[in-house]
Amino acid sequence: MRTRTLSTATALAVLFSSAALSVATAETASAAAPAASVASPGGIVANSTLKRVFVGDRTGGKILAADYTGALVDSVSGISGVSGLALSDDGSTLYAAAEGSHEIVALDAATLDVKARYAVDTDRGPSHIAFASGKVWFTYGDQWDGDLGSLDPQGDPEGDPEVDPPSGAGAVTLGLFPQAHPGIHGPALLDTDPSSPGLLAVGQTGLSSDSMAVVDVSAATPQLTAYYQGDYSLNDGIDDIDLVPGAPQVLVNGAQRDAYADGKFTAAGAYPAGQRADIAPNGLVAKVDGTKVAVHRPNAAQPIRTYTTGTSGTAGAAALTWAPDSSRIFALVGAGNGYTLKALSDPALNAPSLTVKAPSSAPRAKKLTVTGKLTSTVPLPAGVKLQVSRTDVESPDGKALAAATVKADGSYSFTDTPPAGGSVTYRVTYAGDAEHTTVTASDKVDVSRTKPKLTLNKNGNVYSHGADVSFTAHLGSTYKNRTVEIWANPFGGDKPNKLVKTGKVNSSGNLSATVDMGRDTTVTAVYKGDARTAAKSVKSTAYAKVKISTAVSKHYKKARIGSTSYYWFHKNGDPLLTTTMSYYKGRKQRFDLQVHSGGSWHSADSEYFPIGTNGKSAVTLEGPGQSGIKARMRSTYVNGSSGDSVNTTTHGAWKYLYFSN
Repeated sequence: MRTRTLSTATALAVLFSSAALSVATAETASAAAPAASVASPGGIVANSTLKRVFVGDRTGGKILAADYTGALVDSVSGISGVSGLALSDDGSTLYAAAEGSHEIVALDAATLDVKARYAVDTDRGPSHIAFASGKVWFTYGDQWDGDLGSLDPQGDPEGDPEVDPPSGAGAVTLGLFPQAHPGIHGPALLDTDPSSPGLLAVGQTGLSSDSMAVVDVSAATPQLTAYYQGDYSLNDGIDDIDLVPGAPQVLVNGAQRDAYADGKFTAAGAYPAGQRADIAPNGLVAKVDGTKVAVHRPNAAQPIRTYTTGTSGTAGAAALTWAPDSSRIFALVGAGNGYTLKALSDPALNAPSLTVKAPSSAPRAKKLTVTGKLTSTVPLPAGVKLQVSRTDVESPDGKALAAATVKADGSYSFTDTPPAGGSVTYRVTYAGDAEHTTVTASDKVDVSRTKPKLTLNKNGNVYSHGADVSFTAHLGSTYKNRTVEIWANPFGGDKPNKLVKTGKVNSSGNLSATVDMGRDTTVTAVYKGDARTAAKSVKSTAYAKVKISTAVSKHYKKARIGSTSYYWFHKNGDPLLTTTMSYYKGRKQRFDLQVHSGGSWHSADSEYFPIGTNGKSAVTLEGPGQSGIKARMRSTYVNGSSGDSVNTTTHGAWKYLYFSN
């Protein structure tokens, strides 16, 4: 035990002038699969046979495979600067434009194993890629000058057949855009459509004009079907282009429809503003509009379905593609510093809007009226029925009510008499139909309940440290529930609020629980209510003293002076005063020292000394060097000043010291 020293002579000086104290401290020696995510999009395409979605990561130089939920299932790296993806007609081979290494990479779609690499003899591509008429078509070049090339997978690659995977360039042909001047800006976008086999849509914005074309690649030599180059008069730039199924049209930037005939393009209508799009085989148009993806029927201004894919200030969908069976849309949505694949289901079904408006509050057992409206951009059947349910404390799983009928203007209403009080939820559901999704909405009503009488005794009482104190909660009359909980929350953050007892009150309405008062404690009685009686809780804070004692040693005798018992020391003797106190981290005792003079006690000094982890603190007083001195000391815990606030202020007993010759 390490002991520090306090001078009694100095304490005398404190009484009359100044002071110094020295301190003594006594110590006893599984998880779900992640979504497919990319840093920057490098193409997206869906495979119906494998039920896979392939996504290129241009920055990462890799290709990811995801299932139809968007979950990552496989990946392959080493595809430098991947900028576009395309599938063979049978879906067995995935082709990637690797702009970084200037090659086209053929991969097994089922395994992502590389089957072959085909060098493309250009330092400006390949950039965009499509598969048509048994060949891979790609674009290359820059904004001044672009062109079209092809890869014949059945051709004879000129390369080393012993290389695994084989490499070569004999199957690659450049300079295939049918018209040299004026040509196509590069690197141009490409698109194909199964309903127009052998046709390519080609388009891009140049430095001062935009250009687009439809090219027939079904024969040995590509033929120009239609061509346009202009100063943005037809389109406001070209950042996206799609062939329209079943019509001689292209869709530009997800908004402008341009018809082609007799080798020319003319405006044919428009959808509301968009940035990019993809068109399903059945003609549905999915287009990006800011942070939303809207689905339109062909040539329809109103969307049948709108998905929110981002929030204000975040990027919307950077790329999207339809599942070949038109069952869903796959979108690369901005997320953090990259993009995450999202599957958007039921795109052909309109999502109606349903509102429910109930009173904010209502008396129990009185009739109330709930109103609302069902609206849709696609007409609903006449006389639609809505399912209605009520959820309350007596029917936590919900109770079905009579169906509500929607009027011609989409509005509806129904009445109900809530039998139970508290929070009551009215849930309304439209089950959907062949053209509409299911939609559900709800609203809550605060239904009145009687307020119970609940009390808890012992508030403000002070108890000895460690006392077992019985707290009694009293509950007045209620409807059904007679159960009360009693919780004890000791002061200090190291102990949790604890359930001490739960049970039904006795015939007098009382429930008692015993709490160990080691600290100041907030005791709470909780009644959770029932169908007709409101919940209620009450608190009672009781206070606990610390356990404190001081041992005096190094005295030569103990004797009374008058009626008071003193510890006797020689004038040069050094008393050792060891205080034991209930331990708490960071706790200190206040050491109070007084000297008797002129017939009364006078404070010499007070100072705080740490309590060791063994609960002890020792102080040595240096002898005053003169006889006839009376002194006394005590140890005190002061709430808020002794290093914590978990107990109530507690004073130890005075210890009396006498210094003789």
